[in-house]
Amino acid sequence: ERTKTWDVLHKYGHDYKVVFVGDAAMSPYEITHPGGSVEHMNEEAGAIWMQRVTNTYPATVWLNPVLEKQWNYSQSTKVMKQLVNDRMYPLTLDGLDDAMRELSRKHGA
Repeated sequence: ERTKTWDVLHKYGHDYKVVFVGDAAMSPYEITHPGGSVEHMNEEAGAIWMQRVTNTYPATVWLNPVLEKQWNYSQSTKVMKQLVNDRMYPLTLDGLDDAMRELSRKHGA
């Protein structure tokens, strides 16, 4: 069963916390260009949707399982890190601690 992203953005309050988990490695075109997805026709660039998420839910973080020292080798990882306002953390105990601390901070809506 699928849920439309618009429905999620309009269903939950701005005080909800969002945690993305993944390596953020993809074709940069999937993020920056309409039609850039390799799996379906996306009418809008992925960056537009990420901005909508972070605007709707200011308390958003990204947990990345790839070693942090390798993030700069992936253009898409660098772009996604910027899109979540540099709130990308390694999927380690310290990274989880830092991410949860960030989510606990007061965020403006």
